[in-house]
Amino acid sequence: MDRIGFGYDVHRFAKHRPLMLGGVKIPAVKGLAGHSDADVLLHAIGDALLGAAALGDLGVHFPDDDERFRDADSRKLVRKIAGIVKDAGFTVANVDATVALQRPKLRGYIDLMRASIARTLSIDSARVSIKATTTEGLGFVGREEGAAAWAVVLLKVI
Repeated sequence: MDRIGFGYDVHRFAKHRPLMLGGVKIPAVKGLAGHSDADVLLHAIGDALLGAAALGDLGVHFPDDDERFRDADSRKLVRKIAGIVKDAGFTVANVDATVALQRPKLRGYIDLMRASIARTLSIDSARVSIKATTTEGLGFVGREEGAAAWAVVLLKVI
């Protein structure tokens, strides 16, 4: 039986942090605050993977009070999640995700993020879709207080 998972994450902006999205360092004035590298896009994808396999969420596997995960590279966390999902008998069929922030504009980084996520999950980049949007100045994203990401994944039984 195929399984669909949904993930969502949000992080506020912070000075003196790099902006990591989909495993790619994006040139920006501010990055995102978090216990790990705060890659909001990879966190949403990780939660979607775990949700599809009914294996909890990111916080269950990588608690934010565990110092082993301070400033962790989210690619390593999602790679670990992909292994957990595989051990549960699933393979990733595809990923579709959207990241919302006012700026910087992400159009020039979409293919880099797709390739990074595909490498992290050991799948072809044609199976990874990443979209970027603004919120037209509305809400916390529009006020440039943070970024949000949503992801859905399809898992196939191995």
